[in-house]
Amino acid sequence: MPAHIKSAAVFGIDALCVDVEVDVLQGLPSFTLVGLTDKAIQESRERMIAALTNSGYTPPRRKTIVSLAPASLKKEGSLYDVPITIGFLCASGQVRVEKDILESSWLIGELGLDGSIRFVHGALPIALAAIRSGVKRLYLPKDNEREIAEIADQVEIYSVDSLSQLVSSLTDNTVQPYMAGDWDGASVEKDEVKPEIDMDEIRGQEHAKRALVICAAGGHNGLLIGPPGTGKTLLARAMVGILPQLSREESFTVTSIYSIAGLLQGGDGLMKRRPFRSPHHGASSAALVGGGTMPKPGEVTLAHHGVLFLDELPEFPRTVLEQLRAPIEDGMVTVSRAAHTVRFPARAMLVAAMNPCPCGFVGSQRKSCTCSANDIIRYQRRISGPMLDRFDLHVLVNDVPAEELLSNERSGMSSREYALHVKGARERQWQRQGKVNAELRPSELLEYCVLNPESRSLLIKAQNRFKLSSRGLHRLLKVALTIADLEGVDRIAVKHLAEALQYREQLATALPDFV
Repeated sequence: MPAHIKSAAVFGIDALCVDVEVDVLQGLPSFTLVGLTDKAIQESRERMIAALTNSGYTPPRRKTIVSLAPASLKKEGSLYDVPITIGFLCASGQVRVEKDILESSWLIGELGLDGSIRFVHGALPIALAAIRSGVKRLYLPKDNEREIAEIADQVEIYSVDSLSQLVSSLTDNTVQPYMAGDWDGASVEKDEVKPEIDMDEIRGQEHAKRALVICAAGGHNGLLIGPPGTGKTLLARAMVGILPQLSREESFTVTSIYSIAGLLQGGDGLMKRRPFRSPHHGASSAALVGGGTMPKPGEVTLAHHGVLFLDELPEFPRTVLEQLRAPIEDGMVTVSRAAHTVRFPARAMLVAAMNPCPCGFVGSQRKSCTCSANDIIRYQRRISGPMLDRFDLHVLVNDVPAEELLSNERSGMSSREYALHVKGARERQWQRQGKVNAELRPSELLEYCVLNPESRSLLIKAQNRFKLSSRGLHRLLKVALTIADLEGVDRIAVKHLAEALQYREQLATALPDFV
């Protein structure tokens, strides 16, 4: 009789149940794997033979067939080593496991040649899928236990470090379920450390800091424009320190993404701080947006609920940047292949930095620009108008006087103080509409952005002056609403609209060719 073991396959950022069927038949020794498996699964035979031999069991010596169902679903990775091996032990009669235990359990893990069970990617999304499917027990490598510690109260989790220990757990319950409180907390999670760059370490640039606080408070996209060396990159990297920690649900989603992408290591727990991704301008479209034969998340997905920073924006290939337009607008990446379609979340704040010309010094007070007018126009046109229109705030970052750079006095508020303002503004937004302002739909803007006659008149004049598109007008309203939230008031006043307009006016100053 074939043995039936349940495991899982990661699909997008979710997981689906996979039935591993193993049967040992009469015939010449052979080992056959079926069910759309990749090279890593095909190689599981060799790992299984060595692990069984070194653990005191008999390896396959007859015709053995392994089927991973559903057969139409592509499967990849080494996580099937454990369910295939347990299935063989049951099918060959070397191990007897109660039927109800096998039917109510999922098994994942990679085998070492010595019979050890190693860390695998995707443990958290698999555990969450197991809970949704009503699974009672989950058997996984011990190195993955920190990743799923927060949900140990919703499913029985058995973390094992060897094949022998796993067999003992399945047959005589010698291994107790893992509990979240079992971890002694001896190591400090990387997400709990102090921000790498504090806002008060950056001298001057109060106007740019204010703009980034608005971006953080409302989830808006921002573009920093200025000569080289003025602190654009430093400001963007300091932005992580003013963002609130991830909520529980956000943390599950972000950690699942990083687990699938292979960016979590053994011993890492749930991510608490919002991600900050800064890809090089040589990144391909698949690296930035996601893709591949078996679609993997790109940088925009890895920045979900965090910040995607594009330094030297015009240096990115225009075709690559254009593929970001839809994910920025929709908060979702859809990767379509002939056999299937995968959707990845991509609700990230886009922050970019650029020089206004090839040499970078047009408009600088320190150095003269050496570029011709045509050079400047060609450089600025590397970014399309529709792409530029997706930035809510355009911020000029100018040179800081030497006296201010060399001063020992504190420069503005710290990241912790800014973070309190951002947290307060976001709490107002969640209480009012259940999401940040940047995610408001046009119909919701009419409900929440109530304008008095003076504000309405100013907005009409602004549309004519700056030739704002409908999207640009809506984004202007969202920024004004965020400024009002930072001030703690319910209605948009003229001063809120005026401040939001300043960031549109700066685009006309820095990049006049687009206005």
